[in-house]
Amino acid sequence: MSPTVGEKNLSVLLSTLDPTVDSEVFVFLTTKKSIDDLPLKSLQPQMLFQESEGTTIITTKALAESHGYDDYVFTCKKITISVHSSLEAVGMTAAIASEFTNHGIASNVVGAYFHDHIFVPLGTEDKALQVLKDMMVKAKSTSFEMV
Repeated sequence: MSPTVGEKNLSVLLSTLDPTVDSEVFVFLTTKKSIDDLPLKSLQPQMLFQESEGTTIITTKALAESHGYDDYVFTCKKITISVHSSLEAVGMTAAIASEFTNHGIASNVVGAYFHDHIFVPLGTEDKALQVLKDMMVKAKSTSFEMV
């Protein structure tokens, strides 16, 4: 079975964002431990990314603390964009970032195979969710154009 490629049309993407906020509180942390030495099963990372300085891990605050990682940063909420966006789609992340910038909302976006996940500072998730819902309404009523 060949995998689905996801949606590429910007108007369709923006009109079907259907964002949801995860109930968990997430954090970003880094470690110099090798992937083989990390307790991945119990740490349940949302993302791992290897950089020359160390491995970035996104996990819940509770799991980070239970594993002794108390030097985490960016306490945040995860908003999942439910539309299956193509990894080759152009403009969706930029459109969201632009709207978040206009509303003073910081964000870190992780593009996964099926969905995009936006991590926003704890306490800004309701405002971010409203911005995304407003974008959906606008995209449904007009052809969205990047400015």
